[in-house]
Amino acid sequence: MKLLFKNKDEVHPQPKVPSLCYINNVVKNPNIIIGDYTYYDDVNSNGEDFEKHVTHFYPHLGDKLIIGKFCSIARGVEFVMNGANHPMDGVSAFPFGIFIDGQPAIPKEIVKNKGDTVIGNDVWIGQNATFMPGVKVGDGSIIGANAVVAKDIPPYAIAVGNPARVVKMRFDDATIQKLLKINWWDLPVEVIEANFELLQDKNIERFIAKFSK
Repeated sequence: MKLLFKNKDEVHPQPKVPSLCYINNVVKNPNIIIGDYTYYDDVNSNGEDFEKHVTHFYPHLGDKLIIGKFCSIARGVEFVMNGANHPMDGVSAFPFGIFIDGQPAIPKEIVKNKGDTVIGNDVWIGQNATFMPGVKVGDGSIIGANAVVAKDIPPYAIAVGNPARVVKMRFDDATIQKLLKINWWDLPVEVIEANFELLQDKNIERFIAKFSK
């Protein structure tokens, strides 16, 4: 059987779709951590400019963008990091520290750091979605086009809108718990290749029966 996956170390694994890029092979920032087989698809840049879509990312803040394996990321997605936060508890939200010599650009005691932004495995992100600092998106979720994700999204949820809200769960709670125990994205790639049809079968129980631990 012909391999369905190209070498995970290739930047553009599918010649028929040159805009599709395995972004862990092009990202240089050590605070952006990308899982295997996660791709960004952008016809304007062939997907190689993903880092430009991670904004307000200042090294001294120490936050990370962590994206799991087998994620599908459409064109125009933006990840807004903690450097975009402004002080909100005082009279002014203006970032005075940026303009005053000797002052930290973003004082941690004034501007809250919301932590790492974490996208799970097998997450499908629609075109032009935006993620705010520190959000957590669960495995298997689907984020609609133009959504603005400002709060955490649970595993296997479908979230749309601005602000993004969960409109539907992909499966019932019992099924989701079974799938989270399997973590199919951690299976050997040869096993995934051999079972790709089962992974896309509407009969979810068939997959669960075969791979339940």
